[in-house]
Amino acid sequence: MKLDRFYPIFPDADWIERMLPFGIKLVQLRVKDRSEDETREQIVRAQAACTVAGALLVVNDYWRIAIEEGCDFVHLGQEDLDDADVEAIRAAGVGLGISTHDVPELERALALAPDYVALGPVYPTRLKAMRFGPQGLERVAEWKRRVGTVPLVAIGGFTVSRAAGAFRSGADVVSVVTDITLDPDPEARLRAWVEATR
Repeated sequence: MKLDRFYPIFPDADWIERMLPFGIKLVQLRVKDRSEDETREQIVRAQAACTVAGALLVVNDYWRIAIEEGCDFVHLGQEDLDDADVEAIRAAGVGLGISTHDVPELERALALAPDYVALGPVYPTRLKAMRFGPQGLERVAEWKRRVGTVPLVAIGGFTVSRAAGAFRSGADVVSVVTDITLDPDPEARLRAWVEATR
């Protein structure tokens, strides 16, 4: 599967609707701390907006709602895999992305034949406290050797200027969160990302 090289992650449908006009073709909705009804409403809105824009929506964690609402992709962390029904995700025709941080996690992910594998954090990140330190570009290159043709998403601490190094190291896709959402001019920052990765 060929994925767009730029993969922003946003916390709600407002962000996605705001940013889609600037050329996003692959985007993740990462909803946190909302009720199930609110979460579903966010997912429905984001999927509708992505459908109109011709973009793929990746839903973080909420695989049941993603199946029910006909979403494109689900992204699961290692802990999420413990409770996820991967066969149901597959049967629904929903794509699957999986986070990895070390070799055992990567082997577990690859055994499930994911549509992409994510590695992070590649650089120090402001998003959340991580039990894994920065992986670095050498780990990106190692992961690409291990995953072969499976698309590899590099995430964590990326800026536009760091993206080229990730691609040279073998990443197929670079993903960002705070580099856009915390920028004083998110639209301009997103445009710079789109230009740098096309």
